[in-house]
Amino acid sequence: MPHNDLTQTLASPEAQWTIAGLGIVLVLMLAREVPKIPRQLLMLMATAFVDMLGLFLVVPLLPFYCKRLVEGGVHVLGLTLGIGEVTGLVMATFTVAQLISAPMWGRFSDRYGRRPALLIALGASAAGYVIFGFADSLWMLLLSRIVQGAGGGTVGVIQAYVADSVPPEERARSLGWLSAATNLGVALGPVLGSQSVSLGNLDLLPGEGILQMGSAAPGLAAAVVCVVNMIFAARLLRESHTNAGAQVERRKALPALVEVVTHPMLPAARLLLIYGVAIGAGQGINAVMAHLLDANFQIGEQEIGTVYTYIGAISVFARVLVLGRLLDRFGEARLSRIGTLLLSGGLMLLPFAHSLGTLALAVGLLPLGTALLFPCVSALLSRVVPATERGMYLGLQQTFGGAARCIAPISFGYLFDRAGHPAPFVVASMCVLLTMPLGFGLHQWSKQRASAAAKPAP
Repeated sequence: MPHNDLTQTLASPEAQWTIAGLGIVLVLMLAREVPKIPRQLLMLMATAFVDMLGLFLVVPLLPFYCKRLVEGGVHVLGLTLGIGEVTGLVMATFTVAQLISAPMWGRFSDRYGRRPALLIALGASAAGYVIFGFADSLWMLLLSRIVQGAGGGTVGVIQAYVADSVPPEERARSLGWLSAATNLGVALGPVLGSQSVSLGNLDLLPGEGILQMGSAAPGLAAAVVCVVNMIFAARLLRESHTNAGAQVERRKALPALVEVVTHPMLPAARLLLIYGVAIGAGQGINAVMAHLLDANFQIGEQEIGTVYTYIGAISVFARVLVLGRLLDRFGEARLSRIGTLLLSGGLMLLPFAHSLGTLALAVGLLPLGTALLFPCVSALLSRVVPATERGMYLGLQQTFGGAARCIAPISFGYLFDRAGHPAPFVVASMCVLLTMPLGFGLHQWSKQRASAAAKPAP
């Protein structure tokens, strides 16, 4: 199929109706699966969904806020930063704050409970969104992203909540459901963000006076979402961590991180490395994927949304309807290696796809691979570490992932410009594939840990 025909196909009404129909089918399938989900997990999924909804309500608007505040660039320490560099800096600030705060939130939740950690973090996020709404300078915008990132460092806490609430053999399946809920928030948040921009132009004051929220509307809307989520969580979420508040000896995050770095063959260290490399490759490649599709298929701004909708649909479908069935057949360790192969294969195939069929296959392998890999890795990590340190280690997992998401886009962008368009995809594929040997033997080790934990104390 010629490239211009492919572009016209993606932009056609038929393609849009097909995507809409796929969305309806997906929602119906999800509705059918809801009765199978434990009530407490369902409440946690709703909390994670609303949290991600608020985050992605403002994320797509950030470039426009940056342009409004520093349209002519900005001078910092003798350097002149353009709008693209400023936007990248603002985007990265959130990730840095998130990766720094994640282990601290995890350790806090190990000591005081998952529920207090989530409620405090949601409050911090709400404050960050208010600052974002009223930011009238670059420094206020950066401050808002720091506060939002600090409040957003609780992904590991939510994963620990799941690990506390379900049996070990159900954790990977439950984490898959949880990530499906967050993916729905990612899909719907930008739509609400666009609507909130229009809300800013409404006159809220009856009579002759005029009261408008203006550019503050998206930030205030996200803050309201966070506050509602706090109320929901406070009323419906029960504490899951049975050792919260107990006088149990716990390590701090820094010594645990040093042990991971200095003893890379320990099971926890191997799982953290697998997660960091894979998420860096899988998400970091987004920095150049749109450029590759534009160069090879002339897929531009109007068509790229269809590609990501396709990715999102496969991601949710795989986590809700496929992951559980494959777990029953292969187990977590083997399925994580299958996910590694699929993700690596999709990355390798993508730059060499030259038809709609091969493009659909390559792009589809990416969310399928990550859907099988990440829940299994997180579930295995929750098994191989002590229950009293589960939140901290799952927080460290987010730190490793956050560091990779900071480094990978810059590295892939450099390779794309300097070494040719296929280079970052080939490098990303090989990096993911090289993590496969790290997964061997983890299943037996997790079984030994589970047996030791089940033995009564002498």
